[in-house]
Amino acid sequence: MSASKTHPFVWYELMTTDVAAAVSFYQSVAGWKAQAAGIGPVPYTVLSVGEAGIGGVLELTAEMCAQGAAPVWVGYVGVDDVDGHVERLRAAGGSVQMGPMDLHGAGAFAVVADPHGAAFGLLKPSILTPLQTIAPGTQGSIGWRELHAGDGEAAFQFYGTLFGWSESSRMDMGPLGVYRMFSTGGEGSPAVGGMMTRMPDSPRPFWLYYIEVDHLGAGMERATAAGGKLLMGPHEVPGPMYIAQFFDPQGALFALVSAVR
Repeated sequence: MSASKTHPFVWYELMTTDVAAAVSFYQSVAGWKAQAAGIGPVPYTVLSVGEAGIGGVLELTAEMCAQGAAPVWVGYVGVDDVDGHVERLRAAGGSVQMGPMDLHGAGAFAVVADPHGAAFGLLKPSILTPLQTIAPGTQGSIGWRELHAGDGEAAFQFYGTLFGWSESSRMDMGPLGVYRMFSTGGEGSPAVGGMMTRMPDSPRPFWLYYIEVDHLGAGMERATAAGGKLLMGPHEVPGPMYIAQFFDPQGALFALVSAVR
C-alpha cells in the first residue's frame, strides 16, 4: 500500500548516558539552544536552532544499558496516524521497538525499525504545538539523512512505499554499490538524504544524521576540542559539499556537513 502523501523527518532525538555533557558538547559544535521540558514523568531536554525546536535528549538508564542500549541518534518521520503507519510497517516486514505511545497531549510516537533492523521513529506532533520549519542550510539544522541499509534496493522500496519518498538521483560507487538520493517532498523536490547498502565492516544497518555547520574545518575543530572522536573525513561529496563523521564523547555517531571546507 503506497503512502497517500509524503512524510519528511521532523525531529531528532539523542539517547545518551550523560545528558548534561552531551548537551554541552552539541551546543559547542552546533550552537544549539537547550531547555528542560519534561514529557510526563520523563526528564527531557529540547534542542533548538534559534527558536525552532530541532530535537531532544533523553537519558539512557543503567538498566537500559545493561540490556544492550547504547548512545544513539534517532530521527523521527512526521506522520498523521502513528497507529496506521505502525500497522503498515509491520505488514512490510518492519518491527516496533517502543510504542505507539501518547505524549501526554503533545502528540504520539513510536520507535520502529525497518526489515533489516535500522531504527527510526514515527511522530505525530500535537496540533496545539506544531513543529516550526527550519530553512535548509541553516547553521545547526540537519542537512542530510543517510541510511546505511541492510540492502539498499530493498530499503528504498520499503521507505518509498511507507512514506511516499522518491528517488531524485543515483550515483554508482563501483564495488560499494549504488547510492540513491531521495526526496521526501514529492517528485521534483530537492534531495534530503541518501541510501546505500552498508559497508561490510558496519556491525548493523543504521541511520546517520548530518549537522549543518558554517565551515567544516571550524566545526571539526570545535567537535575535537569538545571531546569528539573523528571517524572519517574531511571528504568532498557531490554538491560540492564537505563532510566528516564523528563519535560524540558518549559514543553516539553523528556527522557534519558544510558547503565550505
